[in-house]
Amino acid sequence: MYLDGTAVPVVADTPADILALLGDRSTLARAPEFRIEQADDAGSIAVYHHLRTEAFVHEQGLFERHDLDARDEDPRTIVLVARDGGGRIVGGVRLGPVDDGPDLGWWQGGRLVVAPDARGPRGIGAALVRAACARAETEGVLRFEANVQDRNELLFTRLGWQRVRPITVAGAPHLLMRWPIGRISALTAATKARLGTVLAALPPGIGGAGYVGDDGAPVPTTDLIAACDAIVPAMVERDPEWAGWCAVLVNVNDLAAMGARPVGLLDALGAKDARHASRVLRGLSCAAAAYDVPVLGGHTQFGVPAALSVTALGRTGHPIPGGGGRPGHAVRLTADVHGGWRPGYRGRQWDSTSHRTGEELRAMIGSAAAARPAAAKDVSMAGIVGTLGMLAEASGCAAVLDVATVPRPAQASMGDWLTCFPGFAMLTADSPDAPPLLAGPATGALCGELTEGEGVGLRWPDGEVTAALDGPVTGMGTA
Repeated sequence: MYLDGTAVPVVADTPADILALLGDRSTLARAPEFRIEQADDAGSIAVYHHLRTEAFVHEQGLFERHDLDARDEDPRTIVLVARDGGGRIVGGVRLGPVDDGPDLGWWQGGRLVVAPDARGPRGIGAALVRAACARAETEGVLRFEANVQDRNELLFTRLGWQRVRPITVAGAPHLLMRWPIGRISALTAATKARLGTVLAALPPGIGGAGYVGDDGAPVPTTDLIAACDAIVPAMVERDPEWAGWCAVLVNVNDLAAMGARPVGLLDALGAKDARHASRVLRGLSCAAAAYDVPVLGGHTQFGVPAALSVTALGRTGHPIPGGGGRPGHAVRLTADVHGGWRPGYRGRQWDSTSHRTGEELRAMIGSAAAARPAAAKDVSMAGIVGTLGMLAEASGCAAVLDVATVPRPAQASMGDWLTCFPGFAMLTADSPDAPPLLAGPATGALCGELTEGEGVGLRWPDGEVTAALDGPVTGMGTA
């Protein structure tokens, strides 16, 4: 600044210039010697291809003229490059889907290259690998692999990759290595893993035998099923109408999974003021009307933090247990794949219900009662795989999910779809020739089976099975 307070024009072309102008010498000393970015222009990609030619053709002799292949032409392929302090591209890596068909969340990284004069202790190669792993997980990938030259096994192992098996690429020995993606196990650990320990303090209900871990509970000596769910307080606070809608949705889905016809709801609502309470109740009443379920009563309190829970009552003379599956049973997913991500919850909540007519909604929630499968669970906060894990755990067995046959919206990545709350989605297990659920606008498909053991595996088109969950989800055990 001049003494009169007017601004001095400043030229700062690089982050280092800015740090120097701010006088931050310690941060300047730690400034990285390179940066990694996506190559979006033809010139950057051409430089990356040139580096590959120099390394894999001229230096290593793996290819005769060039190493380009079909993946370089695939518009889904992502190229990440490393630039030094002067902006020169000194390395790169590519990643993208393995198959030409729909993206199933099975990707491969490859063609990792660093310019000869940039190799060494700066760690450009390792940084490119880390960046590729992070990008793959961001894109919803659930299986990420690379063909690694034998001499680079130690580098990849130190970065957390796992050796799968030896292979041969371009006549040279390589290793197929896999990056462990823990998205599904992390979700179940956060939402379900402590249930067994915490709920052990409660004595089992008289009607609980055979229904441990179920979505609802049979009321002893009656044909009533009771279900209760609470909505996350942050959602009640910031999206009250949606919270009210979901409070009905999750409860009628719980009843539906047990084959029960909903007959009434009770709500307990806490709100900071009457206006906020009215917005929650507006969403709740709209959903209750759509599903044709009366609100029988409840409790409302003002001047308290946002909170909402709903209890639902339904009727059935023949409850469908979540733990009724057996090894050899086929797994079916019936889901409404229409709709879209709820604004503010992209990748986490799929809204397939708010635009549906009451007739369509009631057709979906009545489908399990009509088909009467051996076991059923509606997909909860644990996502499709986590919920399948709970069904398998309660049934005393393991499960395998065929990724390629899972009904899925085109606009949802596989990673997001298998871990989100999908609105209406029902997992059932029964004999392979059992009738499907006729669920109105929902789509159903056989997509796996129950097996001996524990946990859930994902089976891919090449027959490979990768572990999604290594063991029980809740610790509540067999029903």
